[in-house]
Amino acid sequence: MKSENVNGVKTKKKQPRTKLKSVNVTMWGYFCILAVFLIFALEIVFYSVVAGTFGNQARQRVERIGKEVCLELQSDFPVNVSIFHRYAGDGVYVYIIDRFGNVVSPQAPAAEVNENVVNDLLNYLGGYGSGSEITFRSGEGINYGAKLKQRYNGYYVLVTYSLSIVKDTVGTLQLYLFIVGVVILALSFLISFLISQKITRGLKNMSDTAVELAKGDYNVKFVNADYREMAQLSDTLNHVCEEVKKSEDFQREILANVTHDLKTPLTMIKAYASMIREISGDNKEKREKHLKVIEDEADRLTGLVNDVLSVSKLQSNLDVINPKVFNLTELVYGIINKFGYLQETNGYSFMLDIDKDLYTRADEEKIKQVIYNLLGNAANYTGEDKTVYISLKQSMDGRRIKFSVRDTGKGIAEEDLSEIWNRYYRVKENHNRPVKGTGLGLNIVKVILKNHSFDFGVDSKINGGSTFWIDFPSVPSEIDIL
Repeated sequence: MKSENVNGVKTKKKQPRTKLKSVNVTMWGYFCILAVFLIFALEIVFYSVVAGTFGNQARQRVERIGKEVCLELQSDFPVNVSIFHRYAGDGVYVYIIDRFGNVVSPQAPAAEVNENVVNDLLNYLGGYGSGSEITFRSGEGINYGAKLKQRYNGYYVLVTYSLSIVKDTVGTLQLYLFIVGVVILALSFLISFLISQKITRGLKNMSDTAVELAKGDYNVKFVNADYREMAQLSDTLNHVCEEVKKSEDFQREILANVTHDLKTPLTMIKAYASMIREISGDNKEKREKHLKVIEDEADRLTGLVNDVLSVSKLQSNLDVINPKVFNLTELVYGIINKFGYLQETNGYSFMLDIDKDLYTRADEEKIKQVIYNLLGNAANYTGEDKTVYISLKQSMDGRRIKFSVRDTGKGIAEEDLSEIWNRYYRVKENHNRPVKGTGLGLNIVKVILKNHSFDFGVDSKINGGSTFWIDFPSVPSEIDIL
């Protein structure tokens, strides 16, 4: 990627995208290559089998005729000349050869035989006794020779069969096979094209739908039920589309909430600052009261900003877990004390059941944020009695510590239990809000606890309140270790 200076500003020039192949064309090409390979392989196998079969049949035929002729010559005397013409119509010729290589029978011009074949016959059987036989290839044919005995002792019988007939037959079959192969290949190209079109049609439809989704149309639907894998892909994309749409809705909602929540403390800070300047500047009691309101609203404003920043940092793994051993009991008490103003100003009650000096190993600052968020959530959603129940108890075996916080509010519907941990999600119910929030608190809790690999959850029922709990490991204090 090259850089260019435009009006003094260095910009990066985008490299042109490499031209991508079409799935349809690529699949069709592979089908065609496979078809050509299969047909070519079939041609070779067929030619080899047919040529070998015809050759073996010719060899067996020549041997059979040769044996019949030898048997007939041994029992028939004088020679019946019809024997030399009996098989000529089938391309088979029979000769009697003397030891000098001369044709004894038949005595006719048609009886001429290839000199090389005769020489090969004499070379093969010359050193063997009567009754010896051999089948051999010589010249353009396949031949059978035998050394006669008894009446024709010292003479040879030669049976020849020209392979040109076999070659012509195989050539004709090969031509027919080539024509059939061309037809099959053309049909294969056509069928593979249609198959590739059918297979990739679903992908093209999903690609077109994805383009619409990229343009911001979240009402699109990915539809493809032709193949199981594509149906699974379309279902996954539909789920992604729904999640993106839900995220967009949540983001718009959280933007509205954050805007409202930011506006309120800013307005109050400005108003009370004006009151201090104009009304209570010289009245210490009123001034302290007004300054306390400004501090509280500033704290609320800081909390809102910290919530948004915390989610962003946690989700992008910018925060690293730094575990250490600390007193979990003291941590919980310290956080509860921060909510003391709710007891003084709003009549809240915190019912405690906390064991003394319980230690755990975790990132203390992040666990502090988790417990603070859970207590704030309980205060937001508790019932008319404004009571929050907090428990921190060690298990009987001393290995685990269970923290829980329970409110007495309207509870959470079963279908919402899995959603409340999601970013931007808030149950759309009216609730007390002495602690302003963004709806990000529980998502922060989930991310931190998952990074710690701690078990956590919520138990709730309609009109029965909700109990959020965390399972901490119990460890000895550092003093005990030392």
